Amino acid sequence: MGISSTGLGSNLNVEAIVQKLVAVERTPIDNLNAASDKIKTKISVFGKIQASLSALRDAAAKLTKPETWQGVTATSSDPTIVAVTGGSGAAEGSYAMNVERLAAAQSLSSPMFKKGDKLGGGSLTFELGEWNTDHSSFTAKAGSAPKTITIDPPRDSLEDVRDKINGSGAGVIASLVTDVSGSRLVLRSRETGAENGFRLTTSPPAPPEEGKASLADLSFGGAGKPSRMVEDLRAANAKLTVNGLAITSATNTIDSAIDGVSFTLQKAGAASVTASQDKEALKKVVSDFVTAYNAAIGLLRDNTKYDAESKSAAVLQGDSTAVNLSNRLRGAVSSGTTLPGAFAHLPDIGLTMGVNGAITINDSKFSKALGQRADLKQLFMGTDKDHPENSGIAVKLRTMTDQILGMDGALTTRTKGLQENLKSNGKRADALEDRVASYEKRIRRQYTALDTSMSNLGQKQSMVDKLSRMYG
Repeated sequence: MGISSTGLGSNLNVEAIVQKLVAVERTPIDNLNAASDKIKTKISVFGKIQASLSALRDAAAKLTKPETWQGVTATSSDPTIVAVTGGSGAAEGSYAMNVERLAAAQSLSSPMFKKGDKLGGGSLTFELGEWNTDHSSFTAKAGSAPKTITIDPPRDSLEDVRDKINGSGAGVIASLVTDVSGSRLVLRSRETGAENGFRLTTSPPAPPEEGKASLADLSFGGAGKPSRMVEDLRAANAKLTVNGLAITSATNTIDSAIDGVSFTLQKAGAASVTASQDKEALKKVVSDFVTAYNAAIGLLRDNTKYDAESKSAAVLQGDSTAVNLSNRLRGAVSSGTTLPGAFAHLPDIGLTMGVNGAITINDSKFSKALGQRADLKQLFMGTDKDHPENSGIAVKLRTMTDQILGMDGALTTRTKGLQENLKSNGKRADALEDRVASYEKRIRRQYTALDTSMSNLGQKQSMVDKLSRMYG
């Protein structure tokens, strides 16, 4: 009777046996990797919560800035005469505007030059300042200095002179006006206003040859001085009255006549300007705050909930940090304030918190509350130095979110802890990988030796079987 053993000898599947044993040995590594994946998911969610709380902090901070509550909208009865923009801090009321004259820049034009004319070498010297009525005297602008431009042949064409002036920073803009008769050089002050006029002296002061093009053709020195340029427009200040008060301005945009209101003069004429509280801007700031709060509380709610029907838990369900953050946000919003004012809680102005923590806005009630700006401001940005927890809602939320997002805040600390756990799991997994690799080498060597032994045993059995048949 022969000896037989199924699967022994050369039929032994060493690789399959080794892989199954190694797979069992890798179970702790797989468990660590699965745990690490969950930690990564938590870190990612906490990152989203951090971004959401940062947006809430910014929205709350905006409600704690005085300028938010000083917004004014302004309208003009005739924007073609006076265009107006409201800002912050303006006194509400109506203002009668009468524009007598717009601010203007000085503009000069040269004699006609023929195509290809060369002006020759020399220099141009510009001085900014104010001319008197008959151009008999010139007062230099405070803080400015004369600017001299050198012209050297062959770069002495009218185009070259224009480019040199524009690149000099002399406070003057040069351009060419060309028609069938030739070209003129037009010079204009870069800025409007009487003090931004200019004087232009040339060297040579007179043409070397009468009738020949020269830099001297560009001179403008005032009464009794060489002046071959023609003044097409005098530099002038704007003149207007606001409620009868005379005002002059070097520019046509006036920011200082009425605090918080900017005027742009368009043409001479009369118009009325009305400044009133910018309710829409304030409404948007509060609405943005509600949106930011709802986004933050919704993110925390969705990631800490437990679904009883599917018996599934969100990634942060039971996480004490996330649950505490949600409770703190709700508490800050629902607690209100006892500071003086008509409003103590958000529902007083039409902002109501639902069972899910989200705030809804009753538009009609909120719009009515916007008419009581001082009381509304107290509700959001009032401060109680003795009892900070009784301060306005935006003040409390800004302080809270600053703490949560700070270096030692709850969110930062929790995220660091998760990152450390992830790092620790990685080190443990690496150590186990080394152990599994050693284990695999050992059992592979053992089963290879067993396979060899079984193979030899099979050969001996074959020889016994042959001898048995020969001498049986």
